Amino acid sequence: MDVFEAIRGRRSIRKFTSQVVSEEMVNVLVEAARMAPTAGNAQAYMLVIVREGERKRRLSEAAFGQGQVQMAFVVFVVCADLKRAMASYGERGCSLYCLQDTAAVTENVLLTAYSLGLGTCWIGAFDETAVKSVINAPVDMRPVVMISIGYPAEMPMPRPRRLPSEFVHNETF
Repeated sequence: MDVFEAIRGRRSIRKFTSQVVSEEMVNVLVEAARMAPTAGNAQAYMLVIVREGERKRRLSEAAFGQGQVQMAFVVFVVCADLKRAMASYGERGCSLYCLQDTAAVTENVLLTAYSLGLGTCWIGAFDETAVKSVINAPVDMRPVVMISIGYPAEMPMPRPRRLPSEFVHNETF
């Protein structure tokens, strides 16, 4: 599958089958995360892989009851490593670059998962303090994204997208 096919075909999946996601597939997703571009190659992110049912239940609760977190075979919690970001770029590293890094990691995982026949959902709505507690995150780790991952039990229709004429400007606004 070429990358544009993955970009066009990927959907947010909120219902998963009970089929096991192999350790090899999880490792491929980790490698995709590892290869994401980061500001100054600082790689100011950490990844927590959650498979255990009670922990997924607690993450789902922290995500305001989003059931796909609990239903997923595995959940990746993508964290910004604030200490690493600060060491590389100071305050701007903490306030912006590490968040961009986590977004790049997340997109790599989403597209790779789709190419493997897996479904995912990018989850940004959650109580950070609660998620930190569930994953026992150190003080300098900020949970930014959760990615629910599993075999899809649904295939939603494409959502409407703006036309380029609605968001592209040449040279200036």
